[in-house]
Amino acid sequence: MSNFMVIVKKAEAWTPCSSSPCQNGGTCSANYEENTFNCLCVEGFIGAYCEKDAVSCKELHEANKLNGSLVVTLRFNTEPVSILCQMGDFGWGAGPWTPIMKTNGNQNTFHFDSVYWTDLNSYNLPGGLTGFDDSETKLPTYWSTPFSKICLGMKVDQQLRFIVINQPAASLHSLIADGQYRATSQGRDTWKTLLGSQGSLQLNCNKEGFNSASTNSGSAKTRIGIVSNEGSDGCYSCDSRIGYGGANGADNSNTCGNVANWSPDNGDKNIKAMGYILAQ
Repeated sequence: MSNFMVIVKKAEAWTPCSSSPCQNGGTCSANYEENTFNCLCVEGFIGAYCEKDAVSCKELHEANKLNGSLVVTLRFNTEPVSILCQMGDFGWGAGPWTPIMKTNGNQNTFHFDSVYWTDLNSYNLPGGLTGFDDSETKLPTYWSTPFSKICLGMKVDQQLRFIVINQPAASLHSLIADGQYRATSQGRDTWKTLLGSQGSLQLNCNKEGFNSASTNSGSAKTRIGIVSNEGSDGCYSCDSRIGYGGANGADNSNTCGNVANWSPDNGDKNIKAMGYILAQ
């Protein structure tokens, strides 16, 4: 007569979390009364199952209701990047605003011809943590974050001024990298407010937007901003500009700010500003 043993394994009780529904390291919290669950996401992931990268401060705010300006973690292809979300209304619209770039007009880093305007490489990620200081940065938000409006700021003599442009886009990279001109309609006087009472432009042409440039490649141009002219040749030989990623005109080394000569409306200018670009 053979002896044998039957081993009976006790089945584990089913719970709403039994299927491990939460992704990217999220923790499942079961609600037994309603037979539902809630995923508690690792920082930087959002969605009912923590399945999505948060690529903007707006997405994080909608998911978690951010309270004031603070450092958060965004995710780009699941990789974490810490940035400072701006939540306050500084005269340019309430947050949340996602930082994209900071550019110093005294530096050549973000000159019009810099590859940083066309590539998918970041620059000085810690600069995304320090707000409106003089530390330049280009964040992955430049090519990864969609928006409906963009905030442009300039700091001159420690005075910050901003304008907002309603411009839906898949990313700032999508508006600039191909080199194609894309018009905006802020008006020359609005661009001048970035410099306060010091802003100066010539009276003609007034070509504004993204990749604004003279027809003559050796004259004033800017990646974001406005170029103007004094003559009757349209936009062929602009001598003045206000913007970010600037080149040519009286001072090719001024990469952010205001360059103006040849009869501008508020006198000759060469103002190098600290520039800030945010989106929402």
